[in-house]
Amino acid sequence: MITLAQRITELRTQKSMSRPELSLALGLPRTAVEKFETGRQTPTQEQQKKMAAFFGVSLFYLRGESNDPTTQDSWMNSSFPDKPVAPSVKSKPASASVPRSNAGAGSMLDPILKSDGFQQAVRSAVLDVLRSKEGQQLLEQAVARHLRK
Repeated sequence: MITLAQRITELRTQKSMSRPELSLALGLPRTAVEKFETGRQTPTQEQQKKMAAFFGVSLFYLRGESNDPTTQDSWMNSSFPDKPVAPSVKSKPASASVPRSNAGAGSMLDPILKSDGFQQAVRSAVLDVLRSKEGQQLLEQAVARHLRK
């Protein structure tokens, strides 16, 4: 399972930022990010929200509870790419700070999200919504946007 500390480190390095730079960007004390990444301190709820917003990811992703970085706002506003995006797999050198036992580990919600029962329930709920008046309007808007391209 990915921890909050590991996720912060991952997101910070993807932005090519140092720990003090990220602390400054978030308006936190200079050593705050170092403490978060080493596990000596856990960010408050507000600090977690600030970090998630800064990185453009969901709180669930930041905390390691999901492998989907999509925020609810972007999902609800249909901010999807035109083509599906395959997740990139980056190999880490043997000297990476993440322990090897966590390499490739999924989130604690993965078994639930991948279960047939859950997927069937989601599929059923989506179809019910799409059959509703509001769902039909959303479909019409999506088709109209697609045809305008």
